[in-house]
Amino acid sequence: MAKEEAPARDKDTAGSPARRASDRGRYGRLNRERVLASALELVDREGLSALSMRRLGAELGVEAMALYRYASSKDALLDGLVEALYLELEERLGAEPEALAGDPSDWRAELRRIARATYDVCLAHPQAVPLLATRMLAVPLAQRPNAVLRNHERLLALLRAAGFDETRASGIFRAFTAWLLGYVSVELQPMVDNPDEPDPAFRLGLHRLSPQELPTLRETAPSLAERGGPEGLADGLDALLDRFTRP
Repeated sequence: MAKEEAPARDKDTAGSPARRASDRGRYGRLNRERVLASALELVDREGLSALSMRRLGAELGVEAMALYRYASSKDALLDGLVEALYLELEERLGAEPEALAGDPSDWRAELRRIARATYDVCLAHPQAVPLLATRMLAVPLAQRPNAVLRNHERLLALLRAAGFDETRASGIFRAFTAWLLGYVSVELQPMVDNPDEPDPAFRLGLHRLSPQELPTLRETAPSLAERGGPEGLADGLDALLDRFTRP
């Protein structure tokens, strides 16, 4: 996406442009939480391509310039959407990992709980899910939103409390993250070619796939179109973790 640069402006004083571009919109005075929530609602409704400072300002009933105090650029706004997703995940999970409050040996159950909550958040906001990969590729670790860093800390602290050393905990962290985000990305891939078509083959657009070149894909497509769901997520995660706990 093209980066939207913040317009030049003076410090937030009485005569500055930031003061003239009032941030008191149709919902009252803005704050960062409200701005990010509205941005996420817009993306949920119309997709990432619809998001811009001008469009978001119109949603909130303020000038676009008023939003730059909450997100200094378009990239910062996208990072804010990632933050909003992780804040929702944090709310679902609660303040402390359950396994750390109880039996540290139940770390696998806690990882399954985190994976399921992440899955639920992603399915609730599918249009924003690509940002979990693209923004993490663009933003160094130390500059990621605090909610993202707290998630990293939660996972690593859980693994260290379970007895894994730094090297093994890092390996599990990478594998867990890769499986979780990869699984969600596959679950959310569009499969339906024509939603109004009652015939399953035409609904999936199998007539567009060459039976000579792609016979196996044509045969398997109906199964691929069915989501694996939370059960598939947990089964794959268990198989992955077995790799790290095998003697």
